[in-house]
Amino acid sequence: MAHITNALVAAVIAPCCAVCTQLLDEPLHGCVCHACWSALRYIMPPLCDRCGDPLPRLDAHPHCATGSAVTRSRAVGEYEGSLREIIHALKYSRRHSLARPLAERMRECGGDVLENIDCVVPVPLHWRREYQRGFNQAREIARHLGPPIVDALVHKRATRPQVELAADVRRANVDGAFAVRRRFLRVPRFDGTRILLVDDVSTTGATVEACARVLREAGALDVCALTAARVVIRRPGQPNRGGLIRR
Repeated sequence: MAHITNALVAAVIAPCCAVCTQLLDEPLHGCVCHACWSALRYIMPPLCDRCGDPLPRLDAHPHCATGSAVTRSRAVGEYEGSLREIIHALKYSRRHSLARPLAERMRECGGDVLENIDCVVPVPLHWRREYQRGFNQAREIARHLGPPIVDALVHKRATRPQVELAADVRRANVDGAFAVRRRFLRVPRFDGTRILLVDDVSTTGATVEACARVLREAGALDVCALTAARVVIRRPGQPNRGGLIRR
């Protein structure tokens, strides 16, 4: 019956894939075709346990060994190709249905950081940007991860999108931009809690780092980060790993 219904919808409505614009063979299964989902470039081990970047061997980057407020970070794949277009379809074309399959892949790839988590905190948008967009994509994804959502943070100062900036100015762009919502300051809500920060994309990690520092100052015991995509920094001598993984 599902096969017949898919065929009828494809014949009558002729919907196209939100990524490659080819006609969908199974439109009931979502607005992205199987080929585009299969083309995701997954970040596979070995990787840095703290920042999540792929490594030539199981270890940690020297600059990640100390000083970060984020204990562990994970991402589904590299911010390029099909995954980049899927995230853009969610954010800019308001394809809300993509939040669930992205979250499913985040649960699969980030199961280790989801363990023993008390709550999920979506990275907030500035109120003006959320008003213009109509929703916060990080919260849409977080709804499908499982643990309870706590909107603990506020983006109190308008900032430029991180992807528009050079790497060396991204930390300054978000410095002081986040704060704990006032209602959570009345009680020691976060004392001893283990929190998972969720966002759609991590570029240099500056945004999740800024959010994590605020949560740590509010008493959080542990702050991990999980994103749908990550900009991978290739360092000298590091092989170009992570070929197309078909799933």
